[in-house]
Amino acid sequence: MANVDTEPKWYILHTYSGYESMVKESLLRLIENNNLQDSIVDVKIPMEQTIEEKANGKKKVVERKLLPCYVFIKMIYSNQLWYLVTNTRGVTGFCGPQGRPIPMKEDEIRKMRLEEYVVDADFNVGDRVSIESGALEGFIGTIRETHDDTQRAKVSVVMFGREQDVEVDYVQMKKISSDATEIASEEEV
Repeated sequence: MANVDTEPKWYILHTYSGYESMVKESLLRLIENNNLQDSIVDVKIPMEQTIEEKANGKKKVVERKLLPCYVFIKMIYSNQLWYLVTNTRGVTGFCGPQGRPIPMKEDEIRKMRLEEYVVDADFNVGDRVSIESGALEGFIGTIRETHDDTQRAKVSVVMFGREQDVEVDYVQMKKISSDATEIASEEEV
């Protein structure tokens, strides 16, 4: 195999509309049938949960594709894999010049939440935090509960004039520095 990378990277595949799930299943079968687990590490279709209101007035939580017509694949790029992947039914090609893939950047991977990042965070109940990304970006709140196993915290924020508890990923939060209060208490001593 010529043109081989050594580290798996995320790439974007373009698919026909409505073929995303079929492409993912086909790629997973391709990996299994050709023993490519070491070359193709992961295949994802980013989803988001939205609330839809039905005709009868009931609200229902529905999962939607974040980017229709796109599938994300983490693989060690080679010409042979390019051929196998682009010849998968439903795939129109890789996103990149002349159909040759360009690996995604680290910040793009984080924004799309393709990988779980373990945050070595020192969050405790009662800490003041600012929410740095997501739907609640810019809000400041107080941590009510922490869940290190899921890397999430329940944060109390003021929304629409009321205090509301929301679930926030550790990667979305930043602890508000208490340096000002520490300096003030040192000056008093």
